[in-house]
Amino acid sequence: MRSAGFGYRGHATRGYPRRVPSVLDLPPADRPRERLRSLGAQALTTSELFGLLFGAATGGRGSAEVATAMLARCGGSLRRLGQTPVAALTAVPGLGEVRAIAVHAAIELGRRLAAEGSDEGEPLRGPRDVWRFYAPRLEGLTVEEFHVAILDAQHRLERDVLVSRGILNSSLVHPREVFREAIAERAASLVLVHNHPSGDPTPSADDRAITAQLVAAGRLLDIPIQDHVVVGRGRYISFAEAGLL
Repeated sequence: MRSAGFGYRGHATRGYPRRVPSVLDLPPADRPRERLRSLGAQALTTSELFGLLFGAATGGRGSAEVATAMLARCGGSLRRLGQTPVAALTAVPGLGEVRAIAVHAAIELGRRLAAEGSDEGEPLRGPRDVWRFYAPRLEGLTVEEFHVAILDAQHRLERDVLVSRGILNSSLVHPREVFREAIAERAASLVLVHNHPSGDPTPSADDRAITAQLVAAGRLLDIPIQDHVVVGRGRYISFAEAGLL
């Protein structure tokens, strides 16, 4: 007769449920919290980081087990995880609404941290500079956002203005909304920026119509629009580079 033995799986004896491995089974120095303290957060896996965020076990499942199941559901992609609605995440056993909301909050903090890599006040000399500034905050969004970069005479970014959030059309992106802040800031010029949640930055017919309308308004106000950059996933399209302005 084979011995049931012991280990992380606990007793295999008939009538006793198998115990799920826990971080408490690890030597103290190998536990995620202690490793983060001594080695830094970069030493932990993504599942371990989410496990720390989740805190104590719940519903019979350890935090690390819940985190692993959640990431598996999204193919291990943080971008896909951030695009998954809270209600869909709660389908992962042990996750729950509170933890799902914490996941979205953590991903948004990461997005904002990445966006701080480029500060307002630095020159935006061309579309690649514009894309580098806006991509961290726009690439992972599930809805369209339309921004206006207000530039001074040296092409430095004086202010980023969020004009609208949602499907772009002329009622949401009106010259009145776009140029109000530009006039107040005495802008030398503007760059228009918006994202395509599909990941394909190819301008739509609405994108072209809105751009033409705003360029014409800029000429009347003597505030030129230098470019309109459409942010996709890992790439962009510049109206100026494509000869569409």
